[in-house]
Amino acid sequence: MIARTLSRYFGWRFLSAVLAVFAGTLVLTAMIDFLEMMRRSADVKDASALLVAQITMFRVPFITERVMPFAVLVGAMFCYLNLSRRLELVVARAAGISAWQFIAPAVVIAALLGIALTTIYNPISAVLREQSTRLEAELTGDASFRSATGRGFWLRQRSEDGQTVMNAKTSRQQGIQLDGVSVFRFDAAGHFLDRVEAKSATFEPGHWRLEEARFYASGVAPVDREAFLLKTNLTPVQVGESFATPETVPFWQLSSYIDLAENAGLAAAGYRLQYYQLLAQPFYLVAMVLLAAAVSLRFFRLGGVQKVVLGGIAAGFLLYVMAKITGDLSKAELMAPLAAAGLPAAVGGVTGVIALLYQEDG
Repeated sequence: MIARTLSRYFGWRFLSAVLAVFAGTLVLTAMIDFLEMMRRSADVKDASALLVAQITMFRVPFITERVMPFAVLVGAMFCYLNLSRRLELVVARAAGISAWQFIAPAVVIAALLGIALTTIYNPISAVLREQSTRLEAELTGDASFRSATGRGFWLRQRSEDGQTVMNAKTSRQQGIQLDGVSVFRFDAAGHFLDRVEAKSATFEPGHWRLEEARFYASGVAPVDREAFLLKTNLTPVQVGESFATPETVPFWQLSSYIDLAENAGLAAAGYRLQYYQLLAQPFYLVAMVLLAAAVSLRFFRLGGVQKVVLGGIAAGFLLYVMAKITGDLSKAELMAPLAAAGLPAAVGGVTGVIALLYQEDG
């Protein structure tokens, strides 16, 4: 009975600390992003503060989703250090409660938070992120606000006229509007016909509308056309799945995006990595709790609180760096996506458990 009551109490203290840290991060991120957006749109005519605030509110969930592991780490450290300062951990140990028993509620809550973050929060933040990108483009009319990657976006399609390979530097509205478009056209037998360079392309039912297109073919001079309709048999959903970046795809749609990319002969490493990272989210948050407990479960009166805090933050930062490195290796197809997503959580969890075992039984 006492153990169950203490578990609920420790769990509530942990949850309130994590939510407080996350709320503070949310407010701070919103303020900084709003000021930055106001600065960037200062030269834009008719740019209202209300529209900028709306863009910021749509962007903040996407940004803070990446901050959640650190909110769990800092919240757990704050919770356990505060319990130690108030001698509640001393009383719990005197009552026969081991460290594993008052860490267990935080581990369960962290796992549940990770599940909610993956299945509920991520789909919402992905949709809002896409809306913020659209609003930014409408506000500035500048491609620098749009989603882009260093290599651009690639799409291969077939129609009654043959095969077409498209590349776009930037994409908006999940691929409905493209900029900096290059089109390589082949006939039904697979022979190269010509290359088309266009300023922009807009998807319309049954075709792409290319604006300011220039045609390059072997042996003839380039030909300019103000507009050109390129036939396609793709649907808006298929276009969105081909041109969406992994970060803007909701969790529940990632599996279909992976299948479509692989069927089209395109690289699906980014989508697959994002999928496994979201699946590993609960384990990653649990690893953060174990790391926080490993550096903060000591009596407050022993001192060295500053070193404890710095040690916990350093451990979380190193884990973040590891996640970035393994993610880059996976995108370059030098590491399996499942291993890249699971390795940081496994390393953090094992390190925390070993440290706790040493402190408890060492």
